[in-house]
Amino acid sequence: MIDFAFIEIIKKLDIKKGDILLVSSNVSKLLWYLYKKENTKDLNLIINYLQDIVSSSGTLLFPTFNWDFCNGIAFNYFKTPSKTGALSTLALKRSDFKRTKHPIYSFAVWGKHQDYLYGLDNKESFGPDSPFGFLYKEHGKNLLIDIDYQKSLTFTHFVEESIGVIYRFKKLFLASYIDEKSNCTEKEFSMYVRNLDLNTENNINPIGDILQKKGFAKKTTVNDISFIVVDLFYAFEIIKNDIVFNNSRNLVIYDGQ
Repeated sequence: MIDFAFIEIIKKLDIKKGDILLVSSNVSKLLWYLYKKENTKDLNLIINYLQDIVSSSGTLLFPTFNWDFCNGIAFNYFKTPSKTGALSTLALKRSDFKRTKHPIYSFAVWGKHQDYLYGLDNKESFGPDSPFGFLYKEHGKNLLIDIDYQKSLTFTHFVEESIGVIYRFKKLFLASYIDEKSNCTEKEFSMYVRNLDLNTENNINPIGDILQKKGFAKKTTVNDISFIVVDLFYAFEIIKNDIVFNNSRNLVIYDGQ
């Protein structure tokens, strides 16, 4: 059972039944809070509660990203670990979640759209046929638990690829791919990567401030733990405009000739 304060947090953030919710998190403080309040360190309580909130008419996603494929290391659908936090690692272990199939940007998914997302065969990390494209089209929300925009709003890269930016380019990666049936083949996937010959630096946090001022993101803090929810559909235009007008990025400067 989750303590009452956490229930009130979710209500303030307007997370409700039927929502499509992507959860990005740093749960170190939350884990300690759980231990003090509930005498447990079982993070399944958090996942279970979020499932109860969005219900089976909604969808819950956890990022299970791993960039080893970019270094030629084989992706194993069942064995390649998540490098994006404890909740994501836990979701991968649960039988009620399915992992999407992109070897770099995969997600553990539960709920109404689980089979649709599992069935995606996107080769691009941030293309319109990716889970990021789905989150945009279906008005998904991104819940950030004790983590700032800079470290969690990966959706920004979807916006960058959608409009095209001069400081990134599409790069192909080829490595072994072991699928959910244990078949091993060589597969190629792409990622919209930063051009290292350009001197650029992104700072996403100011975009978060704009989102909150315009009402497209809500934030509350309880016991020094921050909770933010972002409406990704409306965030798209805000992020797009910020990119176009270079508000959160250094001017692009060529290091070479």
